[in-house]
Amino acid sequence: MKAKKSKKTGLKEEIEIPANVSVQIKEGEITIRGEKGEITKKYPSYHIDIELKDGKIILKTKNSRRKVKALLGTTKAYIRNMIKGVTQGVEYKLKVLYSHFPISVKLQGNVLIIDNFLGRKAPIKVNVPQDVKVEIRGQEIKLSGIDKEKVGQTAANIEQATRIKKLDPRVFQDGIYIVEKDGKPILA
Repeated sequence: MKAKKSKKTGLKEEIEIPANVSVQIKEGEITIRGEKGEITKKYPSYHIDIELKDGKIILKTKNSRRKVKALLGTTKAYIRNMIKGVTQGVEYKLKVLYSHFPISVKLQGNVLIIDNFLGRKAPIKVNVPQDVKVEIRGQEIKLSGIDKEKVGQTAANIEQATRIKKLDPRVFQDGIYIVEKDGKPILA
């Protein structure tokens, strides 16, 4: 769907609000509530105006410069992700793979502990935000929550913690890898 140009050379986008979602807008901040929870984010209010009208979120810009158009599209994507998060939730799956040393993963409070990665004696620790739920079943880790940014960043942090440096990646393929993002499998 392309952005529509308004009469004042600005741009306008619309997002439908589902029936079970409530939206509140206050001075550069948008709050979306749904059955799974509530998310509040700031948006660039100096370029984009957001208003509620007839069950829709309307995003407007004053000009149609390329950077402002990109910012409008990004803001629209953030709001759509927020709506999806509070209605359906977000889920990432990671897989623990090893061929040299068996890797063990456990959760202690809000810290994911990765033991015996490439035979290391010191465990690798990854902090997990409080609103991201972690489930460990054997060699599979499932992250879920309502904020796509936090769940995705946590998955990326876990993957980066086991990134192999200074060794041949064709031989050492051990690590924890993202295999599914929000129901879509990752093809390697």
